[in-house]
Amino acid sequence: MSIRLYDTATREVRDFAPLEEGKVGVYVCGLTVQSEPHVGHVRSAVNFDVLRRWLTHRGLEVSFIRNVTDIDDKILTKAAAQGRPWYNLAYDMKRELDAAYAALNVLPPTYEPAATGHVPEMLELIEHLIAKGHAYAAEDGSGDVYFDVRSWSSYGELTHQRIDDMEAAEDADPRGKRDPRDFALWKGWKKATEPETAAWPSPWGPGRPGWHIECSAMAGKYLGQAFDIHGGGVDLRFPHHENELAQSRAAGHGFASYWMHNAWITTAGEKMSKSLGNSLLIPAVLERFRGIELRYYLVAAHYRSHVEFSFDSLEEAATGFQRIEAFLERAGAVEPGEVPDAFAAAMDDDLGTPAAMAVLFDTVREGNKAADPTGHAAAVRAMLGVLGLDPADPAWGPTGGGDDRMSAVVDALVSGLLEQRATARAEKDFATSDAIRDRLKEAGVEITDTPDGQKWSLA
Repeated sequence: MSIRLYDTATREVRDFAPLEEGKVGVYVCGLTVQSEPHVGHVRSAVNFDVLRRWLTHRGLEVSFIRNVTDIDDKILTKAAAQGRPWYNLAYDMKRELDAAYAALNVLPPTYEPAATGHVPEMLELIEHLIAKGHAYAAEDGSGDVYFDVRSWSSYGELTHQRIDDMEAAEDADPRGKRDPRDFALWKGWKKATEPETAAWPSPWGPGRPGWHIECSAMAGKYLGQAFDIHGGGVDLRFPHHENELAQSRAAGHGFASYWMHNAWITTAGEKMSKSLGNSLLIPAVLERFRGIELRYYLVAAHYRSHVEFSFDSLEEAATGFQRIEAFLERAGAVEPGEVPDAFAAAMDDDLGTPAAMAVLFDTVREGNKAADPTGHAAAVRAMLGVLGLDPADPAWGPTGGGDDRMSAVVDALVSGLLEQRATARAEKDFATSDAIRDRLKEAGVEITDTPDGQKWSLA
């Protein structure tokens, strides 16, 4: 086994060597639960779910931590605009997010810590940074605490930037900062504009944690001061992950050995987001496509490649996946077998899902030609299982991979017409034979005549 992963920090594909043999610690930045999840939001969860499944398939014990940011400026602002408590908005949106993950068969993490549940750990880390000379309380009486970027000579190492080339941090009032690039570790409570429920006691007065300190504290609590992989969307590289790395290393923690980032889903060339007004909420998409088809669409592209979303491309992906399902239905009930070597090689190479999908379709194609397709079907199920796409997975529910009763009815009807066509061909009644073929084609069924008889598939 030789898994290789692209490391953002070194900008190269590196051999993966876990810190502890046989075990892997993965921390993935989850979402800030401020609004309903859209397709762009869930891509990260699906991509890192594939990583987790592949590491597990390779025999590694994976501790997978994915946090939830449930207190944030945006949450407070949106809740106030909606006239509701901020914690009620965060809770509702967390439930929406859980439903979206379940609809796409994203495995629950080993643990999902919430920021509001880990304020003591954050305060402890902030006090440690102050003691080491890497953080300071603002002198303007605001109660804010900042990380001193000038105190850490390696600041910028993740994204390969120089401090002087960076823009000022926008996460707090700059008046209390020594350097405009210093970022907030703790935000003093603004009594006039923020609810009292959004403040916790601290040595610097009531307030709440800054965004970046959350992940350092939670990753350290559940994975230790040093762990294997830190993941998230490419938009988190700076400032979020850069700041996480700086404050954690400044505290004396080894932190992450590898940094992995998935690319955006874009619409009209722009990052999909609520602010652009072009988001595609998961429930709306699932009214037109099954969850298994949307997951297939997301998995088919390499996690580091940008995807230009369109319903036409999603339709094409859904049709392609239906061909795989049709093959499995014709092959009958089989247990998952072993993944082909070429599939494993593709996945070992930085989760090369496009190449892995090519192996999957080659196996389906060969299975459609075979007199006994069960071996091919077993391999197909094994590959789909690794990708979280096995239609027989109970997580997809009774209709996730197609209604079994409906499939049986369709198979029986098509088989009956093929028997009539075979009889017509034997009697050299080619007009009737062609008419049956054309009728099936109009219904979306392709017929292939092979030495072993007629084969059918969805067009």
